[in-house]
Amino acid sequence: MSKHVYFVTCPKGVEYLLADELSTFGLGLVRNAPAGAWVDGSLEAGYRACLWSRLANRVILHIDEVAATSADELYDGVVHLDWQQHIPVAGSFRVNFIGENEAIRNTQFGAQRVKDGIVDRFTMSGGKRPAVEAKTPDVTVSARLHRGRLALGIDISGHSLHQRGYRTEQGLAPLKENLAAALLLRAGWPEIVAAGGDFVDPMCGSGTLVIEAAMMALDIAPGRRQERFGFEKWLGHQPDIWLNLRQEAEKRAYEGKQARIPGFLGFDQDSRVISTARNNAQRAGLDGLVRFETRAVEELALGDDRAKTGLVLVNPPYGERLSDRKALASLYESLGDAVKKAASGWRLGVFTGAPEFGKSVGLRSFKQYKLFNGKLPAQLLLFTIDDASVRVPREPAVPGEVQPRIANEERAAMLRNRLKKNMKSIGQWARKQQISCYRLYDADMPEYALAIDIYDGRVHVQEYAAPKSIDEHSARERLAEALAVIPEALGIARDQMVCKQRQRQAGTSQYEKQDASGEFFQVQEHGCTLKVNLRDYLDTGLFLDHRPVRHWIQQNAHGKRFLNLFCYTGAATVHAIVGGASRSLSLDLSKTYVSWAQDNLALNRADPRKHRVEQVDCLAWLAAKPTPDQVYDLIFMDPPTFSNSARMAGVLDVQKDHSRLIRQAMARLSSDGLLIFSNNFRRFKLDESLAPEFDVEEVTASTLDKDFQRNPRIHRCWHIRHSA
Repeated sequence: MSKHVYFVTCPKGVEYLLADELSTFGLGLVRNAPAGAWVDGSLEAGYRACLWSRLANRVILHIDEVAATSADELYDGVVHLDWQQHIPVAGSFRVNFIGENEAIRNTQFGAQRVKDGIVDRFTMSGGKRPAVEAKTPDVTVSARLHRGRLALGIDISGHSLHQRGYRTEQGLAPLKENLAAALLLRAGWPEIVAAGGDFVDPMCGSGTLVIEAAMMALDIAPGRRQERFGFEKWLGHQPDIWLNLRQEAEKRAYEGKQARIPGFLGFDQDSRVISTARNNAQRAGLDGLVRFETRAVEELALGDDRAKTGLVLVNPPYGERLSDRKALASLYESLGDAVKKAASGWRLGVFTGAPEFGKSVGLRSFKQYKLFNGKLPAQLLLFTIDDASVRVPREPAVPGEVQPRIANEERAAMLRNRLKKNMKSIGQWARKQQISCYRLYDADMPEYALAIDIYDGRVHVQEYAAPKSIDEHSARERLAEALAVIPEALGIARDQMVCKQRQRQAGTSQYEKQDASGEFFQVQEHGCTLKVNLRDYLDTGLFLDHRPVRHWIQQNAHGKRFLNLFCYTGAATVHAIVGGASRSLSLDLSKTYVSWAQDNLALNRADPRKHRVEQVDCLAWLAAKPTPDQVYDLIFMDPPTFSNSARMAGVLDVQKDHSRLIRQAMARLSSDGLLIFSNNFRRFKLDESLAPEFDVEEVTASTLDKDFQRNPRIHRCWHIRHSA
């Protein structure tokens, strides 16, 4: 099946939701665009978008792009395209032209030049030409001018898809159907209805939110009742594919009504709009499935049989006149009082052009989305209706603490999209590899200099210290945005996320406690159980970038004597033991980490008589003359970049001291053994004098899993053997 390129348009602010929706139809994202998305896929997928998209305005089948820096150049590009394969000679067409530049400053003129080019293409060899029809053409040609390029396509939707066909009459402030669907998706309605929830709009107007919620919950295609689409008289149309899709939509609409029917309730104090809402629901095929009543918001009542969970979603008046806005605070207060009394345990969504009145609801909003209602900026505020969310006077902030807050929704949306994309790729890879701890994001975007790691469902966020060129206010603003976006994008509770600022460490500060939560938990890695702590120390107890090194040790440790120098929490030793090492010795200066390593070995049932962990200054231990029993077949050494602990024999500088450390370690390596030497100093250079003395092989590339390939300098690693 051939692949086509489509440009699908949508309301401003809905682009990322649209891209996600289109992917479910089999359309792959090519690139995002303002108020739309470029995607590719089969003709069937394009038809499916026309029938099933709840968010799109138009679906345009891309034909070609031509140069258009002048009117003549535009005409020349259009006239050379094969329009005979798209428009029937005996049919009709129209041109929808959008955009302008210095040469084409009028859309009517631009449309005329495109029309001329199409018509002349038909008549160049003396043939007949199709008619031009402005209102009900057989084919609509889309022409979108941007700078000096003109994108040409066939509008296979034929009309704006927000027009479902059920709304022939409307209230005073109508909400477009696809924007209503976007609000439902942002508010989490699909997940709520899957959990057995109901839906209520206490200021429903003409019922758009209620009807869209019902169609979504009952799996009714938005385009099910459309009489015709723009592709039906297009010459490339394949009726058999379309017939199958229509039959599938009818089957799904039938099956959607056979399962549990949620409650769909709409209230409004204006009886006239309630009558309109009922008529709209009837035209949508929802007669008897949704309920509308004349009732003021203060009278909101859901009955004793209400569901335990549900969504209250409302689009209250915006108060465009000053006198109206003065009354908004009391309206929002009434709304808050009503939902707290009638819908405890539910979620509340308020779509408003006056977000400053959101505080009057009396609940703390846990999420805010910037959108547009037409050209009017607006926000969707989300609240959990429970006692824990009741707004109380703010206590003084903890000095230095960053509170989650989105200052720039467009910038935050970029991070949200990147995290979701990474979760699909890296997260899927990790699941296939049965890896539960991995790096999801590593400063992928310069605006957000963070490392985000997943630890078996928990999230560890490290903020890299901002360069001096970035002012502190901007850095904190972006961190606040990240802290607001990460839980939502990854689908976790906020208390499952820990954030730290990562800075260059000196001396013993790397060992110092950052907190005293004592929140240890266990994770799995290639059959090993390891203890981690995300809160109390700068590091977590597990260096994720060394995962492939540990796995290699596990696969090659059978029957070997293993030495782990600067052992940290002993994770590499655990892998050696699980891999069958005959005995092991793990050494570290830190009492904290020695105890932690002992716990890790105990978790994996290591025999303490064969596998020992000792608190030792590795520098002094290596400098001493080795004893006969200090011979090992496999040695792992990953020293810190710098250390000057008072308990050490000297100061450790890995660049200056590594050659001495390597030679001392090699004195304890068996004749056919292997030393694995690694460090994470970015500017590290291995002493060239080691190569003539030993068999030295850099293996860094093989020690970087998929989650660290964006940052190949995270560490370097060598295999060092005695020369033959």
